[in-house]
Amino acid sequence: MTEVSLLDHALVRLDEAAAHLNIDADVIEKLKYPRETTKVRLMIRMDDGSRKSFIAWRCRYDDTRGPTKGGIRYHPDATEDEVETLAFWMTFKCAVMNLPYGGGKGAVQVDPRQLSKAELERLSRSYVKAFSRIIGPDRDIPAPDVYTNAMIMGWMEDEYSQIVGQSSPAVITGKPIALGGSLGRGDATARGGYYLVRHLASDLGLSDTMRVAIQGFGNAGQYIASLMAADGHKIVAASDSQGAVYSPNGLHVDLLLEAKAQGHSVASTIGQGGHEHLDADKLVGADCDLLVPSALENMIHEGNAGSVKAKLILELANGPITTEADEILAKKGVVVLPDILANAGGVTVSYFEWVQNRQGFYWTLEEIHDRLRTIMEREGRAIWNLSREKGISARTAAYVHALGRLAEAIEAHGTQNFFVS
Repeated sequence: MTEVSLLDHALVRLDEAAAHLNIDADVIEKLKYPRETTKVRLMIRMDDGSRKSFIAWRCRYDDTRGPTKGGIRYHPDATEDEVETLAFWMTFKCAVMNLPYGGGKGAVQVDPRQLSKAELERLSRSYVKAFSRIIGPDRDIPAPDVYTNAMIMGWMEDEYSQIVGQSSPAVITGKPIALGGSLGRGDATARGGYYLVRHLASDLGLSDTMRVAIQGFGNAGQYIASLMAADGHKIVAASDSQGAVYSPNGLHVDLLLEAKAQGHSVASTIGQGGHEHLDADKLVGADCDLLVPSALENMIHEGNAGSVKAKLILELANGPITTEADEILAKKGVVVLPDILANAGGVTVSYFEWVQNRQGFYWTLEEIHDRLRTIMEREGRAIWNLSREKGISARTAAYVHALGRLAEAIEAHGTQNFFVS
């Protein structure tokens, strides 16, 4: 039996959305496959003088609505299938937010924690050398993703600028502020999700004080914890790759943040401030109102979806819920705010950064927050109303919302009906 790929699973969402729209078959044909995927082998000199190679990819899934946009992740388990699937999701995420972008993604199959800082820089610059004809301010614009950060983006922008012979800050987003990065980019993914939940709180029947469980206490997880705690909500559980903690009375977020800042796991806080041990794989079943998966794909699956007690799930990670788990959660009455909407704050502020780089004029933090909130509330409201109107899940509604925009752009180039009429 042929194993179904991650992209094939993702394409199920395309078919579900198409069933609710009267669109031309040309649209589906174009969106079923990535426009281009490039695979290379990066060769770098290690600190001990040896040479080592790493497989890397860059996928430009669809550029009908504009240059492709998407992060670069460094992960030992990265695959071409994963990269193409993430690029597919980015295509729909940009359309959901009505950004003038298509979807892209990149990855290097590496564990960056095993590299020195100098090796990491050489690898990052090597990536740009290999893909310098693929990326560009008007063609394909990378950004940070799993295990990449602002400094890595700064190295990449510098390498690209050297290759083309001129300063090109708009080629990459998520850069350090001093190198043309945007204020508000650091917490943008979490802040967008926070604005979304706050805007839809009354529609969702949420109380003023929610109990929140966060799976994955990385960048997005830490920021959503801080934002929710500052609003008076209790963070009752949190996990990372090394363990998890729980407290029915609420975890001390400052303890968790301090532990992560020192390079330790959230589990290192067990015994402090009433923090108790929790098996990491039990976090999805924590007694809470809001569950926030902020780690990797497929973390909520057929085997653990039945244990979910939360009323609402906010997908800050990409693809954290499998299609089988989605069905289980729907039967339980759990509302899922899907990734292509919930975590789109990151790409939205990346868009702001690109715009600022191109115009050479930079906005204040307040302006960034106001613009982000406006877009999250506008698109979130449209998707919520569509889900109620059609009696479909928020996830399907988000795909319908995005597909409508993609179809309009694709059909504007002419379809079969146009050419045979």
